[in-house]
Amino acid sequence: MIKKGIFLILLCEACNLSSDDFYSVFSVAFNFSDDPMGWTGDFADYPQGDSVLYELLFKHDTLPENLNNTGNRKALILEGKNYSDDLFMFIKRKIAGLKPNTRYAVLFNIQLASNAPTGAAGIGGAPGESVFLKAGMTNTEPMKILDEGFYRMNIDKGNQAEGGADMITLGHIGVAANTTQYTVIFRSNSSANPFIFQTNSSGEAWIIVGTDSGFEGKTRLYYMGMNILFNEITN
Repeated sequence: MIKKGIFLILLCEACNLSSDDFYSVFSVAFNFSDDPMGWTGDFADYPQGDSVLYELLFKHDTLPENLNNTGNRKALILEGKNYSDDLFMFIKRKIAGLKPNTRYAVLFNIQLASNAPTGAAGIGGAPGESVFLKAGMTNTEPMKILDEGFYRMNIDKGNQAEGGADMITLGHIGVAANTTQYTVIFRSNSSANPFIFQTNSSGEAWIIVGTDSGFEGKTRLYYMGMNILFNEITN
């Protein structure tokens, strides 16, 4: 049972929170080292029939060797080659049991591994600074829809560096300069820049995290985990 006014961290499996009572501030945590935990992946902003050309890949598999001392640590892998100069690669998951018809200030802290160096030249844009990480929540399941032969998102994610009504930009995927080794990075928003979201009458929502790319090359990312903090807005 979820009580008000207490901070809670949930190591989330089903992420179905009790609807009997509610914390006003709580956090949901995901760790993908052993299991995808119900998350799925997909792609948008590319032409119909070009998934092979774009080398699109989503899977739950092992981390790169330099980040995997035990040999069995896994992550959610997203990969694509951005011929459209606008490829969107995303993961999503539904959660239930939030307080119905309630506004929340949401903070995201995403842990991922990237090998895109900062300060490097790239086709159309830089491999690090021109690939923007975004996160958000929606009442409608985020998905690609076919629009005149092109796959677009059914939500407002914004475009490249700009966020939209349904997603906020957390930064880019660049790591240290002059390296192509996979490096663990964290991207988050602060309490000064929360994502504001209102639940529906069922207290359900979809979480979406993804990259909006202006780099016309291949990007491969390993999503290792995330923490999402919900703070109920009462005024």
